[in-house]
Amino acid sequence: MSNEMHHYVECGLNDVWLMNGFERHDSPRGQSISIKDIDALHQAIGEHLSRNKRDLTGAEIRFLRQEMLMSQAVLARLLDVKELTVHRWETGKSSAPRAAEALIRFLYLEQVKSRAGKIGASLRRIADLEDGIDRQQALVFRLSGDDSHNWALAS
Repeated sequence: MSNEMHHYVECGLNDVWLMNGFERHDSPRGQSISIKDIDALHQAIGEHLSRNKRDLTGAEIRFLRQEMLMSQAVLARLLDVKELTVHRWETGKSSAPRAAEALIRFLYLEQVKSRAGKIGASLRRIADLEDGIDRQQALVFRLSGDDSHNWALAS
């Protein structure tokens, strides 16, 4: 085994290096890498990012979001921002507010620790309900036929 480290850019982060836990393979198409227990590696990366006190980079926000199997649209809905805002954070065009970062970190850790992600799942259900409300058709009201001047939602 070589003492050479592997620059693990495949995870989407530029500052992750592996000292061990990987093997290089030569094939007719070139060299490939296999990583042992990649799920545990990604969890270790995610937990480090979530517990670290410095601001998250856009790539780190994207990493955590993807590890939670969440789309930009769902994260945007949970944070009450536009999908374009999440995209701008992830591409480094703008910085995420500290409150948004804190919620992203919390959601990741809550999902990893409980395995079921009960709070995150509840927030996603609320976001789904809000999406349904947003998609509702126009509210149509009708004035009752008598002189009472009562307005009611038309059924």
